[in-house]
Amino acid sequence: MKYWKVLFILIGAAGGYAYYALIGCRTGACPLQSNPLFSTLWGGLLGFLLADAAEDVYKKIKSKQPN
Repeated sequence: MKYWKVLFILIGAAGGYAYYALIGCRTGACPLQSNPLFSTLWGGLLGFLLADAAEDVYKKIKSKQPN
């Protein structure tokens, strides 16, 4: 795994925790927002998916450029 993918995952995880801390769920009935672990994991997963999509776009752009 490339370093920038790890960076995307860490940024996503930090964003997930920030979402829990700043917005969250006051009643505790929200399964993803009421638990910091779940929010952090979902944020990391979204960061990974975003990094994977960005890699695909980068490869398509790079393959279309003449050498």
